[in-house]
Amino acid sequence: MSKIHQAGGYKRDFQLSGDPGAGLSLGERIKQFVVGKIESEAWAEGHRVPSESELAKEFGTARMTVHGALRDLATEGILIRRPGAGTHVAPRKSQATMMEVRNIQDEIRERSHRHSAQVKLLVAEPCDLEIGTELEVSPGSIVYHSLIVHFEDDRSVQLENRYVTPDFAKDYLQQDFKRRTPNEYLMSLGPLEEVEHVIQALMPDPPTCALLGIPATEPVLHMRRRTWSRGAVVSTARLVHPGSRYSLFGRFRVARRSSQ
Repeated sequence: MSKIHQAGGYKRDFQLSGDPGAGLSLGERIKQFVVGKIESEAWAEGHRVPSESELAKEFGTARMTVHGALRDLATEGILIRRPGAGTHVAPRKSQATMMEVRNIQDEIRERSHRHSAQVKLLVAEPCDLEIGTELEVSPGSIVYHSLIVHFEDDRSVQLENRYVTPDFAKDYLQQDFKRRTPNEYLMSLGPLEEVEHVIQALMPDPPTCALLGIPATEPVLHMRRRTWSRGAVVSTARLVHPGSRYSLFGRFRVARRSSQ
């Protein structure tokens, strides 16, 4: 039966969902309960989670079981635990799927947040050896270059530094990238047949810190993405995200080999 208490100025419903005989341990069901509260927005960012002793008493289990469940959620970045300050719901990081080419604007809107963009650069320029190699064109070839900062509810979440071949995107410089992202525009021109991702955790240089509005001590998640269409490289981009505001998610199905 559900138990509802008034404590600390808020109500808490400690009823566990699911069938205890469904194959999940009590620790896993406690984790599901906490995640359910967060996903339903009953517990918002920064919400103080009841103590281990409170949860153990309400769920009728050992404190160590609760400790393990909350520790796992903290490791996954869902909760924040600080000695003497208790356990709180962590700020939700923006999240992208590694195997997909997602539009940052769509990602933000799916979280019911507001996207905005600042276009810092949109020019035609000769490329250097590095960019020419990535685009598979000769150094000195004219390419289109855009530099855009993407915001989620006024917080920067991505610095997009992109180079595009004019043969594929002739009208690139005429686009309003405050309203429509380069990703959306390029996808409209033709099917993207192949994508290459190279992901690194790096320390940002001063210009990156200034553009993203982050301290020099904050690591960034750096993704270099190349895309192909009709057998040719059409774009190479460096997507830089503040480490505290963004994460990448991947879930893969592993093919099992049958025993001989």
